[in-house]
Amino acid sequence: MKLPKSLAAGIALAVSLVLSGPLAAAAPEDTMIITLKDGDVTIALRPDLAPKHVEQIKALVREGAYDNVAFHRVIDGFMAQTGDVQYGDLESGYSAAAAGTGGSDKPDIPAEFSKENFVRGTVGMARSQSPDSANSQFFIMFAPESQLDGKYTIVGEVESGMELVDAIKKGDAQDNGSVAEPDRMIKVRLASDPQ
Repeated sequence: MKLPKSLAAGIALAVSLVLSGPLAAAAPEDTMIITLKDGDVTIALRPDLAPKHVEQIKALVREGAYDNVAFHRVIDGFMAQTGDVQYGDLESGYSAAAAGTGGSDKPDIPAEFSKENFVRGTVGMARSQSPDSANSQFFIMFAPESQLDGKYTIVGEVESGMELVDAIKKGDAQDNGSVAEPDRMIKVRLASDPQ
């Protein structure tokens, strides 16, 4: 049976939109939920891109290491950084001077760079000058930043709640985004785990 040209074109367009659309929702064990002051942010972790990084993040989540950790560096129009479990816990051991310099008791992870791009909602791993120094800290992009592509490990993307990320308290632009009295990740869990 031959389809009319307009119907065939419509079907072709629909198929191309489906194929170029966002990835399907992550499996529950690869879905990280961050509770912020205004609600939950859902992040699809990407073990297909960075299996070692995602494994470490999930281990830290299950230990409760990310609970109450500050967004210590937040640069308007760029990104919000958190995850310093050593110096960033606002209820236990917080140090405004040291936040952003620590990690966890787990080893640093070798880089797992990919061809994916840093766009709004991308979650990437923070590191020092060494590409193999990522540990526990991560950041969420407010906007695209192609200069990070292929130089930082991408571990996930925000599936829902990006407007809550936008509302995180911003830092001092003159002080590289350092935040006085920062917002925090109140609770972090995986969708597969009991609440």
